[in-house]
Formats: sequence, C-alpha cells, structure tokens
Amino acid sequence: MQHLTTKSVLKEHCGVFGIYAPGEDVGRLTYMGLFALQHRGQESAGMAVTDGENIALEKDRGLVAEVFTLERLQRLRGDLAIGHVLYGQTNSASMAENAQPLAVTSRRGSIALAYNGQIINAPALRAELSNLGYLFRTDSDIEVIASLIAQADAADLDSALMETLAKIKGAYALVVLTPDRIIGIRDPNGIRPLSLGRYRDGYVFASETCAFDTIEAEFVRPVNPGELVSVGHAGCRSSQFAEADKKICAFEYIYFARPDSLIEGVGVHGARRRAGHILAEEHPAEADMVISVPDSGASAALGYAEAADIPLDAGLIKNRYLGRTFIRPGWQDREFAVRLKLSPLREVLAGKNVVMVDDSIVRGTTCGRLVRLLKKNGVQKVHVRVASPPVISPCYYGIDTPCCTELIAAELDPKDICARIGADSLGFLSIAGLRQAIGLSADSYCLACFSGHYPAGRP
Repeated sequence: MQHLTTKSVLKEHCGVFGIYAPGEDVGRLTYMGLFALQHRGQESAGMAVTDGENIALEKDRGLVAEVFTLERLQRLRGDLAIGHVLYGQTNSASMAENAQPLAVTSRRGSIALAYNGQIINAPALRAELSNLGYLFRTDSDIEVIASLIAQADAADLDSALMETLAKIKGAYALVVLTPDRIIGIRDPNGIRPLSLGRYRDGYVFASETCAFDTIEAEFVRPVNPGELVSVGHAGCRSSQFAEADKKICAFEYIYFARPDSLIEGVGVHGARRRAGHILAEEHPAEADMVISVPDSGASAALGYAEAADIPLDAGLIKNRYLGRTFIRPGWQDREFAVRLKLSPLREVLAGKNVVMVDDSIVRGTTCGRLVRLLKKNGVQKVHVRVASPPVISPCYYGIDTPCCTELIAAELDPKDICARIGADSLGFLSIAGLRQAIGLSADSYCLACFSGHYPAGRP
C-alpha cells in the first residue's frame, strides 16, 4: 500500500465482530469482543445494534474503552450487533466520519456494514456511482459497498448482495447487520480472516478467535473463501457466492494476529514458534543469548532459542502504555513511539553476543535503531534474525506497508541491509520456511508483499 499523507484517501487495517445472542446484552458482549480485537485498530471504534426494528449506531474516534461509555452502551440494546475497530492511515479530522459500522437505509430497509480489507477497484466504482448522482459522505470503501447494495436492481437484500459481490474485487471480511440477522462474508481468496463461533443459543463472527475466548464462545470454523453465512432468528445458513481460491494473508501469522488466536484453525503462537525453529536451522549464529523484539517477535525468539540451544532472555523491555508502532498513523508519530516503546536491560546485555529476533523488517529504521541501542548498552555483537521473508512489495489488501522506494528489501539485498542497520549478521526466514511454519497447503497463502504476486489483482 502506498505511503499516505493526511491528504490521501483513507485505507485501513482493522477488525470486525458480529454476534447474534437472543436474550443477552449484545452491546456488552460486542464491547468485550472489540476489546479483544483492539490490537487490529486503535484509531476509532463503532458498534451497531438492532432490537428487531431499529438499528442503533454508536461510533467515534478513540480506543474501545474511550468510545463506549456506559451511557452509550445503555443505548445499544437488542439481540444482534456488529462492531468494528479501525486503523486509519491518515490524521484526517474526518476519522470519526470514516469510523465503522456504516448504517444506510434503502428501499430494502435499514442495514449496517463493517469490513476489514481493501477493495482494489473502489476508486472506479466510486467514480461510476458519483456519475449516477450518489454523493459520498466518507472516504471509506465500505460506503462504496453500501451504495452498490442500495443501487442494485435486485428486489431483495440477498440478491442485491450477490450483485454487489460480483462487482467488487480485493480482500474483505464483511459483516452486514439487518433487523433480523447478521451476514458474514469473505472474499473468494479469503485473504482477510473471518471465523464463525457458537455463543450459547446464538452465533458470533470475528476477525480473530481471541474475541471468542473473551466472551466464552466456542470456535466452530473459519468462514470459507467466497462464502456467505447468515445467522439470526431463522438459524444459521450458508451459501457459496464465488469459487474459492484460498490465499490467506501470511502476515496475519507473522505480525497482526494475537498469539492466542487461530487463523484458519492454525494457532498463531505455534506458527511463530515453528518459524523460529526453521529460522535457526536456516541462519544459525554463535551467541550468548537470544532476545526478542517485543511482542510479536517473542514466539519466534522462543523457537529460535529452542532449536539453537541458546538461552532466551529479556533484553528489551516494552513500555506497556504505548500502542503498536507499526499501526500508528504518520511517520513522525511512528518514530517518536519507537523511541518511547523499548528500553534495553543493560545488566543482562553488557558484554554479550546476542541474537535479536524480530517479526519483520519493513523500512529498516526501527531495526537499525535497536541495533545501535543494544551496542550502546554494551552488546558486543548483534545477529539480527527475521521471522519472515524480505518485504519487497507494497500490500494492496488492507495492510499499511509503504511504497517500494521505502521498503528497504526492495532496494537492498540482505548483505547491504545488514550493513545499513549496523548488524553483525542478518538472516531472513525463507518463503518455503514460512509456509512450513504455518502448515497450510503450499498454495494457500497470499505472499504478495514477499513475492510481488497479487492473487486478487492490483489497483
């Protein structure tokens, strides 16, 4: 995805949640689910709830706990709800307007929608709808989806959805709320994750299964690529709207998902730990200890230490009051957050040779700063090991990666990257090693950021 300024169109990486729970306080349950997904978006949060007749909507800028005051939660009553957390790659004052869910009313009644991903043909569809007289209120792709549903010639919602899904291209996990049901939809490649769970007498959707654990729901299965699942008063039913060609985003396992989540039924912590094992085999190093770059490097560092038979220790201490630097908008804000986020443990590090395991290297600035910080605090040698392949291409499917000119691996080979960041050695996990660590069939991944091949096309 291209590096964005405050004047750029809003793109997003985010999390979705939806629940049908008859007789339960779905506002409270959705709040808990969104809290579990907070790592997927820290800029805004929203929730739509229906009592069977009307859809109530609350959304704003801020974290889940900031947006959903007790007063707001008391206004959200019903059996069905969807929720959303947004990471917006802009500092625009219109962030509250772009917050999801988006509620719309058409001749088919009222609906609310929220999604995670990116529609690569959204600009063309937006222009087409604008020419027909539609006036857009937001910069979000979700309004394009909503307007396509509203403008469809079909007489009923299901047919309008089918007509809309045939037009949009890209990566998406979409939840749609109506007065009597929730519809969970996943793109034909299944690039963005979405799972179905069971909650008492109802059902729940979430981007990650950690949200199920928070509300004590039971994981049932992933929503399949190209599948539409409807849950509500009429029960649970499924249909396939497009032929499935699974290409799950590998970066979910590397960085975005919480380690206690299942993505496609695969435990994220286990995948990262296996990646560390393989990384140690592919790029061994002589060192006194292994340390991780907290937090997403921790599982891989554990695996590396186990496979290499090198002690694992705490070399970098994380300030728990900061968000994740990679999902903070604005270059200057990201730089400032990195300086505040990690502190070296000098009494552990001084005089040692260290393997520092990180989840990925994107621009290389953070890694270089950490190498310098470690050496400033007495480390003799820093061997950097990266639990993912080199990132050489931008993502067009909903992840904030910069353009090629800002991706260090697109410009330099590993030897030159090693020199640039000041490390004593550098090793990346191979693509084959990543596939082996996750354990799905070999052709089940979207590896666009590592290979430049885009399974759902490019903008």
